[in-house]
Amino acid sequence: MNNKVLFLSFTVSLGGFLFGFDAGIISGVMNFVGPEFELNEVQTGWVVSSPSFAAMIAMLIAGKLSDNIGRKKILIGVAFLYSLSAITSALSYSYETLYISRMIGGVAFGTALVLAPIYISEISTAKIRGRLVSIQQLNIVLGFFAAFLSNYLFNEFNTKLEFLNDLNVWRYMLGVESIPALVYFITLFFVPESPRWLVTKGLNKESAETLEKIYGNEIAKKEIKEIEKSIDEKSVDKKVPLSVLLKPSLRFVMIVGLTLGIVQQITGINAIYFYATSIFKQTGIGTDAAFLSGVFLSLTTVLFTIIAIRIIDKVGRRPLLITGMIGISLSLLICSYGFGKAEYQLKSSDVVKLNILELSNPNNVVDKIYYDDVSFKNDIRNLIGTNEFSKREGEILELSIRINSILVLLGIIGFIACFAFSLGPVMWVMLSELFPNMYRGLAIGVIGFVNSFTSWFIQQVFPWELSNLGASITFLIYGLIAVIGLIIFIKILPETKGKSLEQIEFELIKK
Repeated sequence: MNNKVLFLSFTVSLGGFLFGFDAGIISGVMNFVGPEFELNEVQTGWVVSSPSFAAMIAMLIAGKLSDNIGRKKILIGVAFLYSLSAITSALSYSYETLYISRMIGGVAFGTALVLAPIYISEISTAKIRGRLVSIQQLNIVLGFFAAFLSNYLFNEFNTKLEFLNDLNVWRYMLGVESIPALVYFITLFFVPESPRWLVTKGLNKESAETLEKIYGNEIAKKEIKEIEKSIDEKSVDKKVPLSVLLKPSLRFVMIVGLTLGIVQQITGINAIYFYATSIFKQTGIGTDAAFLSGVFLSLTTVLFTIIAIRIIDKVGRRPLLITGMIGISLSLLICSYGFGKAEYQLKSSDVVKLNILELSNPNNVVDKIYYDDVSFKNDIRNLIGTNEFSKREGEILELSIRINSILVLLGIIGFIACFAFSLGPVMWVMLSELFPNMYRGLAIGVIGFVNSFTSWFIQQVFPWELSNLGASITFLIYGLIAVIGLIIFIKILPETKGKSLEQIEFELIKK
């Protein structure tokens, strides 16, 4: 793998880093924004999920738009929107201005997540394509790691530094994202246009020159011949309607792609990431430890994503995904079991420690043993108020819960690790491979829309699920969904390892 193609792949997928950073940073931000803006469960869910809502609209049009005007131009616009979103989010003065600012970022990362794998697949050879496209997932998880580390440091130094306090620390958390966004914007100017896109526009000479700069003359000649052979000259500049994805010849790859897009999100991965700090609080480890656990979670993701990158072109897409889905299913069911066995009891001595004066007339809540988190939290919330409970939930649970926290944490880490070497990178790799050159942007855009809609829905309902169903049933639902996804993948998932895009097109569509 030469340095030029590695630089290009890493640069265009920096949008994934910013997506991961935004997703990770909000889990810490909500600890401060929720109480400050007095957000209810629906509003909390919308602040967190609004970027995904905007992203699904952007994904629907990004691929087709890039088919018309090019990958590079769109990506430069994306980098600008990332910077704008970071700055306006940090300056938000209300619930409305915050979610609108975050939706601007959603447009950016929705577009970036679609275009980066398309671009990378179009500059790579069959031998290294899996590893290169997986760099997007690596950037995403590096973004999560940077965000959780940033959250931990801001929480650690909050009130210890003169310029930080509970009222402004979340603004710094959000504003720091503008730094990597600016780096992304600058580096994109050193990226050439996609050679396969150039051929679809009849710019064969420019395409050949681009490939030669990346790989040298010998490989460039071989690649350009395959590209030209696969693209019908009559189809150059032909507009591709959405209805073309309903063609019988594309039916199988669309079913595979849509299944990948739905299952990747419906198992709850972004709920875990976006609400990581809140989930760790449920185990009773305390607020500070919850922030630190987020750092460990994201580090685990990075390590297992690197493992996936190293082996995806050797082991193959299908074995990685099947193995990962088995681990995901088991891990989620372990979390469900762990939370299901938890007990909650707020003792009189705990009330003194917490200095909750409102519990002077506790209505039989103090010293009562609860066997489900929903009843316990509802009773405490009714006594001290929703806003006060939101601020002190970590402290209250740390004192009152009796749970095998190690079992739950292992379940969460296991889920993250298995996702990181399977569903995370494999979905984007396979989406970049399954579709013909002329339809790739449109098809991935549609599947990206479905993927992002699923993500938005899961993020939106997750706070409601925790409050009304409880942690145990919530994780049980996701675990059972993962089992269903595993069965479907065993039946329909093809293998694309080591095949050129043109060969895959012949085997899955033309043949």
